[in-house]
Amino acid sequence: MNNIHIFSDSTCDLNQEILEKNNISIVPLYVVFDNKTFKDGFDITPKELYEKVDKLNTLPKTSAPSPADFYNSFKPVIDNGDTIIYIGLSSKLSSTIQNAKLAARQFEEGKVKVIDSLNLSTGIGLLVLKAVDYVNLGMSSDEIVKKIEAMVPNVRKSFVINTLDYLYKGGRCNSVQNFIGSVFKIKPIVKVINGGMILGQKPRGKRKKAIDIMLNDLLKNNIDNSRIIIAHSMDLDNALYIKNQIEKEVNVKDIVLTTAGCVICSHCGPKTVSICYCNK
Repeated sequence: MNNIHIFSDSTCDLNQEILEKNNISIVPLYVVFDNKTFKDGFDITPKELYEKVDKLNTLPKTSAPSPADFYNSFKPVIDNGDTIIYIGLSSKLSSTIQNAKLAARQFEEGKVKVIDSLNLSTGIGLLVLKAVDYVNLGMSSDEIVKKIEAMVPNVRKSFVINTLDYLYKGGRCNSVQNFIGSVFKIKPIVKVINGGMILGQKPRGKRKKAIDIMLNDLLKNNIDNSRIIIAHSMDLDNALYIKNQIEKEVNVKDIVLTTAGCVICSHCGPKTVSICYCNK
């Protein structure tokens, strides 16, 4: 049986330590400031991104890896005799999946299997780590693809945003929403539904109120307690708070704490914190 190698893109938001431990390969998306291009997670950090945003008063553009990027990343692994399972950013948000499929066609059929996560950030990461679990159990690539695709509709991803400025600058909410959000100190909860981002509840006041609403949503669901992922952007304190609250209420085998990459940070801004889990 061929070895199976799991690939994702930089928006899966799994830290380098997790990637290396689980032999996960990453194809980076791009962040562009003033026609200068950076590879997400390779050439620029979230801290550097935020500094550039403050200095230039504009958000970067982001772009998908090209089919050539995917081909060049896949080829050494295929040449080594391995089979690839690639799990990437929602096709409703990016051309990343389309480009991965174009690259996959350059290889023998079945050597590169592409799964549309219909999610982003740790919504992808959760699927990636589950695929690694299945590889370690000795499953075939076809079995893994079938199980991961069945899992996609059950993934739940939500995050609390500290400021609407990044959504406004990026064209994802209008100036009236941004003004009202600032005046009334609204801390919106964003959810991933059917592959896209929607604004959910919009609680006013302290961020803890929004975070507790997000936690309560998790606790009232019939969740798969094998793994939960908590991610943050420059907000470790609230990420740890969420982790501690979950540990008090739910017997979870693995709580993964990670940080958001530059592409996700460019959409959501600093002090964003998220929870990702799977319903049974």
